[in-house]
Amino acid sequence: MGLKEQLMQDYKDAMKSADTVKKNTVNMVRAAIKQYEVDQRVTIDDDADIVKIIKKQVKMRADALEDFVKAGRDDMLEAYKSEIEILKSYLPEEMGEDEIKAKVAEIAEQLGIEKSMKSMGTLMKSTMAELKDKADGSAVNKAVKEFLSGK
Repeated sequence: MGLKEQLMQDYKDAMKSADTVKKNTVNMVRAAIKQYEVDQRVTIDDDADIVKIIKKQVKMRADALEDFVKAGRDDMLEAYKSEIEILKSYLPEEMGEDEIKAKVAEIAEQLGIEKSMKSMGTLMKSTMAELKDKADGSAVNKAVKEFLSGK
């Protein structure tokens, strides 16, 4: 079962079990997918494209969390945290910090990169190309900086 079908099935299950948060979250993702299809005049069948849309939705909610903390909106904070958890259940497992560091060191060795911040762009570009859907960009950036600074 593809991710699109999984979302539809989960939406139906959430409606049957009266799980409002999950129903609304899954429906929001389905709407984002449909909006993308309409805007781009395509039909998404590839799970990788759907994962990109879900990641974008997670990032939007994570960015909003900071604003809710500043505004003291604890009710919205909890709701968005729940939505993020639901959305993350549809994403593939991401690499851990140690795995990312090991991969950065491996790629640097393959490219013959010296430990200097001048090499940041080259190493970052190569690492992100290889770890595109497997690791968070900010975690890769942190690992690359630590590697190049010799920490």
